Amino acid sequence: MGASATGIEQHSIDWVPLEERHGEPSSVGAIWFVGSLNLTGLATGVVTLSMGATLVWTVVATVLGSLFGTFFMAFHSAQGPQLGLPQLVQSRPQFGYLGAALTVWVFALVNYVAFNTSDALLSGQAMNTLTGMPREAGYLLAALVAAVIALFGYEWIHRLNRWLTWPFIVVTVAVTAVALFGGGLPPGIWEPGPFELAPFMLVFVFVAGFQLGWAPYVSDYSRYLRPDVPVRSTFWWTYLPSAVAGLWVFILGAVVSAAAPAGTDPVTALKLAADRLFDGFGTIAVVVLLVGLLSIMAINQYGGSLTMISIVDSFRPVQPTRAIRVTTIGIMLVAVGAISALVGIDRFNWFFANVVVALTYLFIPWTAINLVDFFFVRRGQYVVKEIFNPNGIYGRWGWRGNLAYLIGLACMAPFMVITGLYVGPAAEYLGGVDYSILVGLPVAGVLYKVFARGLDLETERRLVREEGLLAPLH
Repeated sequence: MGASATGIEQHSIDWVPLEERHGEPSSVGAIWFVGSLNLTGLATGVVTLSMGATLVWTVVATVLGSLFGTFFMAFHSAQGPQLGLPQLVQSRPQFGYLGAALTVWVFALVNYVAFNTSDALLSGQAMNTLTGMPREAGYLLAALVAAVIALFGYEWIHRLNRWLTWPFIVVTVAVTAVALFGGGLPPGIWEPGPFELAPFMLVFVFVAGFQLGWAPYVSDYSRYLRPDVPVRSTFWWTYLPSAVAGLWVFILGAVVSAAAPAGTDPVTALKLAADRLFDGFGTIAVVVLLVGLLSIMAINQYGGSLTMISIVDSFRPVQPTRAIRVTTIGIMLVAVGAISALVGIDRFNWFFANVVVALTYLFIPWTAINLVDFFFVRRGQYVVKEIFNPNGIYGRWGWRGNLAYLIGLACMAPFMVITGLYVGPAAEYLGGVDYSILVGLPVAGVLYKVFARGLDLETERRLVREEGLLAPLH
């Protein structure tokens, strides 16, 4: 079995055979609930409050951004049971065998490294707060634990998150209660204050981008489910847990930040808030959310490993062995450690805010193209063996996907806002308001749908029927 109950997962980027499919859609719920209830999720809320809006308008923008970004992420999750493939491998039919490797997968690898760098900074700071050990040593210890989880793979990642769900709920409820009612919040903090569209949209894009950041690998954790699992089941078991947990911890992060001195890092802000319940509870809260962070570090290392293997496989066929998974997970660990040492915890807010927004820009056109292709063009019907054929029907360079992607990104550029680095001319004209994702999604999606009119879908569907590996989309 590729994802055995006790052993190391055997599969990586290959198709999961039908006889190895197992589990229920509810199993993904724990992944995406615990996926936000950790130090990185809390830090997301801390960063939102630094973007210039009042707490009330930050909360409103957070709610809208989370519901928006999670919507697309959950539809990507629904692809997993239908295809039995990692998310990014399924980009080959749109972007081509080599095209996907040199565009989408490179951006995805940057995504994993960037998010894991943020995780590294927070884990190092948490270990330093708890034990006094140097931050670099704290990261290394945390990363080694996460690497073991990532090596064991799919089944153990699911199992760990199921175990963590209820302890996390209990601790987060207690932290929420003390943050809201334990004192420490400045007077008048809940007054709405003036509404300013520029910081409001900055928070919206940032939070939507954080949730959308799961999209390149969300179906990796549903791909072992049976292909007869309805799309709506996987969608809702992803959307509701992720949206609820995300909203909860993002808003909690903003609240604990509002009660902390200016410039306080997320770990210290959490500890200060939790200690108002009783001395020592801050330590308990940091420990619990650090354990959740280890789970997410494992998910990022696992996804980064699959992406590196996918890129190499596009140039030279790769056998999904344990050795190559160990190697790629090791590369992730070292690269992230080096980058986090250069960034430092003092620049966490700046680094995290800008990389999330920049990565949002890179993935918005991709998410539109991938979902349009899956749900409206090919309707979930792909020839699996051709996805792994460099000279197959999907081609080496998928001009339709790549052209729609580039045009979508180009149309977004004038509307982009990366704080302190770039403000597009259209955004500047509009008072610094970022409308880029509202432009990129429809442009890339509609263009791809138009370009796809020239596809020979009848031939593809005949080959799908002959192969007999995929169930009809339902």
